[in-house]
Amino acid sequence: MSMFEVTRVSVRVGDDEISIETGKLAKQASGAVVMRSGDTMVLSTATVGGLRDVDFLPLTVDIEERYYAAGKIPGSFFRREARAGEKATLTARMIDRPIRPLFPKGWHFETQLVTIPMSVDHVHPYDILAMNGASAALAISEVPVAAHVGAVRIGKLDGDFVINPDEEDHASLDLDLIVAGTDEAILMVEAGANGVTEAEILDALDIAHTEIKKITAAIEELRQKVGKEKLVIEAPSIDEDLLNDVRSQFGDRIKQAASVQAKLERQDALGAVKDEVVEKLAPAGADGEVDHDRVSEVKSAFSAVEKEIIRKAIAVDKKRPDGRAQDEIRPIECEVDVSPRVHGSALFTRGETQILGNVTLGTTRMDMRVDGLGLETTKTFWHHYNFPPFSVGEAGFMRGPKRRDIGHGALAERALVPSVPDQESFPYVVRAVSETLESNGSSSMGSVCASSMAMQAAGIPVTAPVAGVAMGLIKEGDDYIVLTDIAGVEDHLGDMDFKVAGSADGINALQMDIKITGVTFEILTDALEQARKGRLFILGKMAEAIDGPREELSKYAPRIESIKIDQEKIGAVIGKGGETIRGLCEEFEAEIDVEDDGTIRIYAPTGTQVEEAVARIEGMTKEAEIGDRYPAAKVVKTTTFGAFVELTKGTDGLLHISNVKPGGRVETVEEVLESGQEIDVTVAEVDRERGRIGLRMTADPSVNGKSKDEIAALSSGGGGGGRGGRSGGDGGRRRRDRGDRERRS
Repeated sequence: MSMFEVTRVSVRVGDDEISIETGKLAKQASGAVVMRSGDTMVLSTATVGGLRDVDFLPLTVDIEERYYAAGKIPGSFFRREARAGEKATLTARMIDRPIRPLFPKGWHFETQLVTIPMSVDHVHPYDILAMNGASAALAISEVPVAAHVGAVRIGKLDGDFVINPDEEDHASLDLDLIVAGTDEAILMVEAGANGVTEAEILDALDIAHTEIKKITAAIEELRQKVGKEKLVIEAPSIDEDLLNDVRSQFGDRIKQAASVQAKLERQDALGAVKDEVVEKLAPAGADGEVDHDRVSEVKSAFSAVEKEIIRKAIAVDKKRPDGRAQDEIRPIECEVDVSPRVHGSALFTRGETQILGNVTLGTTRMDMRVDGLGLETTKTFWHHYNFPPFSVGEAGFMRGPKRRDIGHGALAERALVPSVPDQESFPYVVRAVSETLESNGSSSMGSVCASSMAMQAAGIPVTAPVAGVAMGLIKEGDDYIVLTDIAGVEDHLGDMDFKVAGSADGINALQMDIKITGVTFEILTDALEQARKGRLFILGKMAEAIDGPREELSKYAPRIESIKIDQEKIGAVIGKGGETIRGLCEEFEAEIDVEDDGTIRIYAPTGTQVEEAVARIEGMTKEAEIGDRYPAAKVVKTTTFGAFVELTKGTDGLLHISNVKPGGRVETVEEVLESGQEIDVTVAEVDRERGRIGLRMTADPSVNGKSKDEIAALSSGGGGGGRGGRSGGDGGRRRRDRGDRERRS
């Protein structure tokens, strides 16, 4: 008899079955489930700890990738998993964002959601299972969340929508849309796309919500079978009389302070009013003692009235804090070439949000290694986002990127990827970095704009400029307003944060977080259309600073040239044991990669070095033509009838004895030449059918000015007719042993 009481439910989503099982693993957690689809299996747990004396929700979400899940051993020195990678961090954020608003007000128990991918089959990605598993673990725990969350991926492949597409198809998707929501509403959207239309996004959201309802129904079935009794949490309330006192005595002051346009000045103005409210409604006693509970209650009342006034002004009175119209974008200034030594730089300022975009070009050997559980192993384009505390007028610790920084960087990267040319047409590695210098709303979309301009300034042949805009929503009863280019206060107090980025042709990336359940498809349609108009306006402003990619790269950027040679000439470039290619690398300070198909890529610090290296390789690999001059050809063998001369590695010609000495015949070749000597020769005859290259000494520099026919006439009398090779079998173009085909830098 088994010691486990296992409960299992399943649901079919798209073409796959997803199972949810509990009762066997991690039974001491408050809730634990194993989600499985195919051979991908994740363990998701929810654990409730002690009660904390805090005024926020103490929720943490962690994804712990284990390399054994994909049959891998970590690549670190210690061969052990280190800090969470980008994929794990982004998945943790996608779990957190839709679930956090569903916790009851006043929930101050330490709560942790941990997901461990236990097996990965590289067909069914673990991220969707992790999102559903976290919700299922919460559902059977004692946490009284308001609803269950389901998650699904919608892909567009070859023109058709696909539900939870296989991982190997992700790179080919024109739309990669992850949607999370309850059975009533969509709460979160995360998408990367390749210029899809707004209508296609809405269709995909509709399909996704149908599948989400199936998942939440399965979670509810599991909860009814094994769910724990929920804890009862009394929602914190504010005394209505206190709220009325704040409204009546300070309402006008709050409204006036909230209408100050500058961010820091508005904060100072509201802070001054808040101090007055506390001083009057929670005064210190006669002995100077302060009732901290009363102070906290008054501050909560002030925040509630502030939120109420600002939201009503926006949704009902249609007045935004900074006086803008609902679809008006803050003043924009764009500038390129801000940092003189950076390969490409641009400054994008929109209101009080300012981003400095910087782009660096590198060789393909500098690609990023992606060490994780997925199929992707390397990246040749990536975007990093930095958010120093001074950008919001604060002092704080700077200890590497936070989860928010990683998330914003990834969102901007998704927006920019479709505009990056492929490696065949632009064989560079590209790193874009956004420095947030000021922030007051949607620095991530500002990063898209700044980085797109910086890429154009760097001379990267982007397919199209890309811009982004953040949309917001304030809904009060039946009154609502969709806001274009939301500022920080509108984001903080609003009901939706909807970021849309793309080109003039369509959407490249989308991120949406909704805090309420009443957002209809009609509202989303309005938001997408406003976002499209806003995006086009911003693209127009960017074009005033730089209208398309520059034709030339920065003089400080490394130079890369790609050429194609005959595969049979690869050995000539490599040389015996790699000797030739090593010499080329040292001479031109270059990195040279040789592919088996004859493609050669040359990387060097300057354009001149690349051009010289290309010319040398082309000279080494081109077929000899009549009139070609070789001023430093080496004598490799002398015979009774002439000398064999190496023109390039693997290609020899015959200098007939009659042509050894300009102006006259010699008795023996050795009278004039010896093996190893470098001489100046010109091609006088080429017989490709028999593999012959006939040479004559270059009498003087004027020989180069003669036509091919004139030079060929000089070879009459058999002067150039010798067999162009070191032996009778292979001719003057005898190819030497290629040696090892090394790729050398």
